[in-house]
Amino acid sequence: MGKARLREGCTRFRVCVIGECTAGGASPSPLFHSFGRVALSNRPAGKMPYELKHVFASLPQMERGVAKVIGGDPKGNNFLYTNGKCVIIRNIENPSIADIYTEHAHQVTVAKYAPSGFYIASGDASGKIRIWDTTQKEHLLKYEYTPISGRIKDIAWTEDSKRIAVVGDGREKFGAVFLWDSGSSVGEVSGHSKLINSVDIRQKRPYRLATASDDTCGSFYEGPPFKFKFTLCDHSQFVNCVRFSPDGSRFATAGADGQIFIYDGTNGERVSSLGGEKAHKGGIYAVSWSPDSSQLISASGDKTVKLWDVGAGTAVTTFNMGTDVSDQQLGCLWQKDHLLSISLSGYINYLDKNNPDRPIRTIKGHSKSIQCLTVHKGDGRSYIYSGSHDGHINIWDAETGENDCFSGKGHSNQVSKMVTDEANELVTCSMDDTLRYTSINKKEYSASDVVKMDFQPKSVSVAPGGLSLAVCIGQIVLLKDKKKVFTLDNLGYEAEVGVVHPGGTTAAVGGTDGKIRLYSIQGNTLKDEGKTIEVKGPITDMAYSNDGAYLATIDEKKVATVFTVADGYSVKNEFYGHHAKPVSLAWSPDNEHFATGGMDMMVYVWTVSDADKRIKLPDTHRLHHVSGLAWTDEHTLVTASHDASIKQWTIKY
Repeated sequence: MGKARLREGCTRFRVCVIGECTAGGASPSPLFHSFGRVALSNRPAGKMPYELKHVFASLPQMERGVAKVIGGDPKGNNFLYTNGKCVIIRNIENPSIADIYTEHAHQVTVAKYAPSGFYIASGDASGKIRIWDTTQKEHLLKYEYTPISGRIKDIAWTEDSKRIAVVGDGREKFGAVFLWDSGSSVGEVSGHSKLINSVDIRQKRPYRLATASDDTCGSFYEGPPFKFKFTLCDHSQFVNCVRFSPDGSRFATAGADGQIFIYDGTNGERVSSLGGEKAHKGGIYAVSWSPDSSQLISASGDKTVKLWDVGAGTAVTTFNMGTDVSDQQLGCLWQKDHLLSISLSGYINYLDKNNPDRPIRTIKGHSKSIQCLTVHKGDGRSYIYSGSHDGHINIWDAETGENDCFSGKGHSNQVSKMVTDEANELVTCSMDDTLRYTSINKKEYSASDVVKMDFQPKSVSVAPGGLSLAVCIGQIVLLKDKKKVFTLDNLGYEAEVGVVHPGGTTAAVGGTDGKIRLYSIQGNTLKDEGKTIEVKGPITDMAYSNDGAYLATIDEKKVATVFTVADGYSVKNEFYGHHAKPVSLAWSPDNEHFATGGMDMMVYVWTVSDADKRIKLPDTHRLHHVSGLAWTDEHTLVTASHDASIKQWTIKY
C-alpha cells in the first residue's frame, strides 16, 4: 500500500514537471536543459542570445633566455604558439583572426601541426601530449599520452603524420618517439646527459632524427625504429635548436655560443658553419629554413635576426630589432613569404627583407593577465583600452583588431582600473601608487601628468569639470584638473571602490563592510552627508548608469543590486545568479542592461526592470574568470581575462 502510493506520487510529480516544461514552449526530452533555457532567456529554444564576434588573442608567453617554438601549418595559412594553458592559432595574413585551445591542465610549452594539417600535437609542463583535431571548432581530442615525466620542449612529426618525437626534461629519459595512434615506441632518444631543447625529423625517407641538448651536444639518429648513431660535439654551450631543411638535404644546429653549424641530412656529417667564427654576437635561440632550402633565418639574444645564404655561409641581411632587453629575439618562423620573429616582449615581428630596420608590421597585445579595460569612441570608431598585470596598456581598434600601445614610460606595476574622461584622456590607477592621465590622441605617456599617491590606489572614477575620485588603501582622494584638492583619512572602514555620479555632485564609496557611503562634492571638498546604503555583503565593484539614473553594485554574497538615484537610492531590483563572488560590472549604453562577471567564470547580462530576464554567457574565457567588462555599443560586450586575451560578444535581447 505504502509503496504503491509512493510510486503514484512519483509519477504524478514527474508529469507535473514535464507539463511545466512543455508549457514553456520547449521540447520535454532533455528535461532540465530545455527548462533552464526557457527560464533564462524567454526565447525559442535553440537560438543563442549571444555570439562570439571577435577574439583578440594574447601574445606568446616569453621567458628570458628560453627559446620559443612557433609552429606553422603545412598549407602556410596559420601559425601557432602558447601562452599559459592556451594554444593560440592565428591567421598569418590577418592575425586578428584567432582561435584559442584551452584543454590542457598545465602550462603548454609547444604545439606543432601534423604535416597532413588535420591535427595538432601540443605538449605541456607535466610531460603530457594532446593530439587534437584542427578541422572542427570543438577541437576534439584524438589521443593523449605522457611520453616523458617533465616539461616538453619540442615536438616533431614524420612527413606521413604517423610518428611523433617528443623531447624535454624528464626523470628517466629526455625524449621519446612513438606511433601517433597507439603510443607504441618506435625507437629511443638516448645519448644525452641533460635536458633536450629541440628535435626535428627529416621530412623524406630514409628518415633521420636530430636533437639538441643543454649538454652542449647534438645527436643524430637513423630509423625507424630510431637508433642513436653519433654525437655532434661542435658547440661549446647549450644547443638551443635543430632544424632539417624542407628538402631533407641539410640540417642546422644553433647554440648559446652564437654559432650555427650545417650538417648533411642523410649521413649527419658536418658541412660548414655560418658567418665564419660566429654567426651572432649573442646566443642563438631559433632557426627556420626557407621553403626552397637555400636560406635560413636565425633569432638571437643580440637583438637581431639574420638571413643566411646557406651555400655561401654568409649573412644576406641583418634585421636590427632594437636596443632594449625586451628586443632580444627568442623565436622565428619562415612560412611562405612571411618571415616572423618573436621578441622577449612577446611582440611578433613581420620582417621586411627590403627594409631590415623596420618590420612590415609588429603584432602587439598582452602576454600577462589583463586586469581592467574600458572603451572610448573617437572619429566614429570604438577603441578598447586594456591594462595588464605588468603595467602594459594596449589600444585596440574594436572592429579590425589593429592594436598599438602608448609610447614612452608608463606604469611599472599592475594597472588596476581605467576610465576615460571628457578631455579625451585615459585615466589609470596602478599598484605603482600613481594615477596617470594619458592623452588618447597623442598616444604617448606624459611625465608631467602623473599624480603620486600616498597609498596604493584601488579604483578611479571621473566626472565632468575635470573631477577624479581615487579610492586608495585607507584614503579617499578628490582630484581636480590632475591636482589633489581634498583627501579623507581615518575613514573607519575599508573603502574598496568609488564612483562619481555623472552629474558631478555625488560620490558613492563602497566598503568591505557591505555599506555604500554617499558624499556630496561641494566645490573642492567631499562632505559626508551621513547617508549610507546597505547591501548584502562586502562590495567588489559598482557603477552609475551613463544617464545617472541608477547605481549598480555587486558584492561578495553573490548579489547584484540596482538603486534608483532619484528615489533616494531605493532598491530597484536585486539580481541572483552567480555561484561565486562577482568581481566586475559594466553598464550598457542603453542604461537598461548591465553585465557582471564572477569568479564562477560566468558573465550575466541583466535587465534592470526584470530580474528574471537574464542572459548567461558561460565559459567566456574557459580557464579564467572575467577580470574586465565594457560595452562598445548596446549589443556588443567586451570581456577580458587573465588569459591575456580580449573577446567581443554580440548580445541579442
